[in-house]
Amino acid sequence: MVETRKVQVTGGSTYTVSIPKDWATDNGVSAGSEVAFYPEGDSLFMTPRTGEDRTEGTLDVGDLTGEELIRAVMTMYVSGFDIIALESARITTDQRRTIRKATQSLVGLEVLEETRDRVVIRDLLDSSELSINNAVTRMRLIALSMLEDAVTALVDLDEDLARDVIQRDDDVDRLWMVVSRIFRATLRSPRAAEELGVTREVCFDYQSAARQLERIADHATKIAHLALNFQEPIPEDVADALEELHDDAASVTDIAMDALFLDDSEDATRRANEARESVQDIDSHARSIDELLRELDPTRAQLLGLVVDSLSRSADYGGNIAETALQKAAPTP
Repeated sequence: MVETRKVQVTGGSTYTVSIPKDWATDNGVSAGSEVAFYPEGDSLFMTPRTGEDRTEGTLDVGDLTGEELIRAVMTMYVSGFDIIALESARITTDQRRTIRKATQSLVGLEVLEETRDRVVIRDLLDSSELSINNAVTRMRLIALSMLEDAVTALVDLDEDLARDVIQRDDDVDRLWMVVSRIFRATLRSPRAAEELGVTREVCFDYQSAARQLERIADHATKIAHLALNFQEPIPEDVADALEELHDDAASVTDIAMDALFLDDSEDATRRANEARESVQDIDSHARSIDELLRELDPTRAQLLGLVVDSLSRSADYGGNIAETALQKAAPTP
């Protein structure tokens, strides 16, 4: 329910406004309590000041095992809990092993305490030192290098390189979790956005772009898996066409990411539109490669068709980043 209050003047120069009693009671605010104000554009956010900034959460792991348990730990992490207590009547050895695996797959987590019925995990990162900009930039570098190396592994029949690409997907996933955690923190508290030095709208734009980069990394991993199925070199004309398609797809994402990080709205808009327009040319390029594949053995043609599809989709994801860059560069209402 929206409530309104009238601003009053006390002492001749101080503006005062009352706060709803129900809100104050629900948030432990009473006479003598401190509250913090955070300006954001034409809005002013108020939150209670508390002595403890670290949030704690408890999860009953019960019969959770394997991927289900890993996903539960990841969910608590992304939700923003700094201290996660996993409890059960008895935590099995397999569950402990899975919890350690989940902890190692997330940035900043470490097992703090272990007992028969309880495992406590703590985030050791200082939230004020986290940078969503740096995390997204790192995702960009890894995802695009994965895409390039995946195509190289296919053309050169390099199994070691293909397996390296597959392993690097874990790095992108870890960074994606960090970005998601930071973004959700800014939704809960204006203080988090202030510490990052960016607005919540910009955090949303970065999180949207990070999601597209995570998908590009997934397609690079898919291409690397497909490369492991080839024992004989692919035709030179097809190899050249795939490398050209990769170059075009990677260029879309590079230009779109440049536009996203630009502060100059006019330049950002120009680059974002350039990236979006390039996607249509890539679709035509992909169709021409499909024509080349018709001359190959059906099995090989099918596998290579999946590679073409992954490269095309990667370009589409770059186009999505360009759309986000356009929204970021647009005037604020």
